Amino acid sequence: MYIPTLRIWFLAGLMLIVQNTFAIQSQKDSSRTENQNSPKKSLVLKDTVGFDDNPIMEYSENYYIVNQLNKAIGLPPNKYNFTTPQATLEHFIVNSRNKRFQEASHALNFNLLSDYITKEDAATIAEKLYFIMNQRVGIAWDDIPDRPDGQVDITTPTNKVVAGKPRRSISFGKIDLEGRDIVFRLQRLKFKDRGPIWLISSQTVENIEPLYKVYGPRRLDEIMPGSVSFELFGVPFWKYLGTIFLMLLSYLIARLFAIIIRKIFSNSDIYWLKDISNKLSSPAGSALGILLFYILLNKLISFSGPLAQGIYAVLLLSVIIIFTWLVMRIIDYFMDFFTKSKIGDITAEENHEARRMLTYVSVGRRIFIFVIFIIAVSIMISQFPTLEKFGISLMASAGLATLIVGIAAQSTLGNIIAGIQIAITKPVRIGDSLFIKDDYGVVEDIRFTYMVVRTWNLHRKVIPLTDVISESFKNLSMTDAQTLGEIELFADFRIDVGKVRSKFSELLKQSDEWDGVYEPLVEVTEINERTIKMRCLCSAKDFPTTWSLRCRLREELIQYIGELEDGHYLSKQRVNLEKNS
Repeated sequence: MYIPTLRIWFLAGLMLIVQNTFAIQSQKDSSRTENQNSPKKSLVLKDTVGFDDNPIMEYSENYYIVNQLNKAIGLPPNKYNFTTPQATLEHFIVNSRNKRFQEASHALNFNLLSDYITKEDAATIAEKLYFIMNQRVGIAWDDIPDRPDGQVDITTPTNKVVAGKPRRSISFGKIDLEGRDIVFRLQRLKFKDRGPIWLISSQTVENIEPLYKVYGPRRLDEIMPGSVSFELFGVPFWKYLGTIFLMLLSYLIARLFAIIIRKIFSNSDIYWLKDISNKLSSPAGSALGILLFYILLNKLISFSGPLAQGIYAVLLLSVIIIFTWLVMRIIDYFMDFFTKSKIGDITAEENHEARRMLTYVSVGRRIFIFVIFIIAVSIMISQFPTLEKFGISLMASAGLATLIVGIAAQSTLGNIIAGIQIAITKPVRIGDSLFIKDDYGVVEDIRFTYMVVRTWNLHRKVIPLTDVISESFKNLSMTDAQTLGEIELFADFRIDVGKVRSKFSELLKQSDEWDGVYEPLVEVTEINERTIKMRCLCSAKDFPTTWSLRCRLREELIQYIGELEDGHYLSKQRVNLEKNS
């Protein structure tokens, strides 16, 4: 998630271009060109128009029974097919696309509006609804039934009829209006002795005016001269230029904001303020820039059809990604600040508390980041009904899906769980010295799924966390960093072990590396046909110090034995020569 600012803007721009290309092709194939003669805001019905009492809707499980229906414009002509939800919606969209808005208005239920609106007013309302839908609503046609009872056809292996409960209300879209969701619905209505028909609900029609005030044509749509309004791939040319200009403007403002933040606090005497400005200036600037671009584009330039849905989807994803990046940077900063200010020097192996806290911080940081990543992905999926339904479908078939995912991700999930187990049980911590897989090293980092060990030759050994939990290893500093070093010497039978013991004690007590905890010890541990083996024990504060002490003492003791009576006590191989008579 730590993406440079320029790369984020480049990716966002690239995504917009790709989405633009596909959306334009989709518009061209479906002949959904942008309506340049969109209704103006001045045509919005006056708020002072009087309303009659709302018609009473009686209850029925299969449809709504109404006492009046579209009194102002009359009942829908019998030549129109409104018997199914899909037929009604197709009638409205096809006639609106061909600019026959009076015919399209018959698919709307005006019962919650004034009885005195004219057919021209109804056509204008239909035109506004089409403009809003073409800009912001993506209809999932597979979810719109083509049956009078509103049920979705289900095919079974036995081809038997699937019985279900009839539906009288179906949602085909949703738009946010000042913090509340406006749901677009089709409803099945029955008026007197006429058969039930499907119409766009009166609640949806009632919300057209406030929605159009928010999502209607922008100011630039109304004042832009015709010289730059010629269409290129079905979109006015000036909108391309305007979008590019807004993108560059937002990018420059984002960069300027980041630079100003760094400049203001770079000379601050407050350490944490200076540090946080350096770490958060780039993601904060990017967040400001993408948010500004979204607001300006939404206020100044209007797109329609699949192109608008694609652009706003890409912008929404960009906003979520950048704000996730910002939150992760904030978590990283506070974790680093806590590490520097509250945790001591972990290079000293005897500092067990510091190493324990650093391990907690390291594992906790990654758990927090993992959780934030999951939340961000969930928010992204929730913004797209198609993906949300896909996720629900996966949950419905969770048996096989869980089995497949579980097998495929067994190793990864096992390592993540092992990391949590390590943080709780503490068999190893950052900074510990250990022997693992026959190598000595120091634990440098514990990540989501593996541990990094810095070996004695400065190589990095990557070990899966499941191996740390399941296999044995030597932790040289788990409870106490102090270690005993062993030196093995081989000498002739006739050597005076007492002299070696005295020399070893003298050398050890003169050494600054000896910690003085264990007294010098020399023992004869083995004897064979040629030599004796002596073991010399020394102690130091930690394993690296003990290693250096052992190497130096070994060298000095060998030199001492070699110089003792001119090397007479070095190990020898004896050969007995006998003279034949």
